[in-house]
Amino acid sequence: MSETIHIIGAGIGGLTTALTLQKRGLDVILYESSSEIKPVGAGIILASNAMQIFDKLGLKDKIEKAGNRISVMKITDEQFNPISVVNLSEYEQKYGVSNIAIHRGELQRILVNEVGFEHIKLSKRLSKIEKTELFKLTFEDKTTAECKIVIGADGIKSVVRNQLFNENTIRNAHQYCWRGICEMNLPENYHEAWGKGKRFGFVKISKNKVYWYALTNMPVEIENLPEIFKNFHADILKIISKTSKEQIITSEILDLKPIKKWQSKNVCLIGDAVHATTPNLGQGACQAIEDAYAIGQILDKGISIENTFKEYETNRKKKAHYIVKTSWTLGKLAHIENNLVIKLRNFIMKNTPKFLSKKQTDKIFEVE
Repeated sequence: MSETIHIIGAGIGGLTTALTLQKRGLDVILYESSSEIKPVGAGIILASNAMQIFDKLGLKDKIEKAGNRISVMKITDEQFNPISVVNLSEYEQKYGVSNIAIHRGELQRILVNEVGFEHIKLSKRLSKIEKTELFKLTFEDKTTAECKIVIGADGIKSVVRNQLFNENTIRNAHQYCWRGICEMNLPENYHEAWGKGKRFGFVKISKNKVYWYALTNMPVEIENLPEIFKNFHADILKIISKTSKEQIITSEILDLKPIKKWQSKNVCLIGDAVHATTPNLGQGACQAIEDAYAIGQILDKGISIENTFKEYETNRKKKAHYIVKTSWTLGKLAHIENNLVIKLRNFIMKNTPKFLSKKQTDKIFEVE
């Protein structure tokens, strides 16, 4: 009889990993800090690499039905004049999947239903993890559990990483983000407008729902967002005005400085717990999904869990670190405040040969 694998965190990465393991006949228990699974959060974009994996897991149709297909991705200036445009039809034909924008809560609901509620323990926020012969898990409600195999899917402030691994440098990009959802009829394509030290992106996540995000170089009160973005296209001000304050989530932009050690014997880290990235490439959740897929592919070779974790670290590190570094750089590029440098940046981006931008997209969308 195989050992039960204990997963800390029932977010998108933890749930996808659980489902991947279940498909291979392994037992899982997920520990989730929240008291209930409810549709919280804003939107999320599942790029081609993530959708290829969900296709293999049999979830493609459910996700497409619950979300909205993105066929073009645009970066523009404040008034929607194009700076960079990526047509995704080539990738749709190549991989047989589309990029999908979806409410994060909807995606979580789909995954929870596939994994099964009976495998998830709620109100279990990990406070301590100790390693002797077994792992001892202590939760904030004072309950404990012992297990042989642990996967840390507990986010950028991972308790598993903080207590079992040495590298723990969380970086602050000194950018501030607001995410919201409103009801509005807009074009279906993904759109991100770059201004002076700020930007605003939006995409439809269902027929009448729009997910949007705004980023600035300075903290701003929610009430002042219309003033901050007053020089942007009228559609952006309309989106902000149609969003209730309760529907807006505020956060600082953080990432995790790339770390060398992702695993140790019977414990490994996935997703934001090991390669948290800034959101500039839309790859945070997608890379966690790739982690789950990589673990499954290695297990298919008949390799032990301990050696699976070692090979997973070797196989995934290069791409995940590339995403973290590229996203960090792109975030700085998007938030330039010097007018002359902004004009130069926009000119270079408009005139960059297509094959160069395609090379980066190819690298992101290819599942290794």
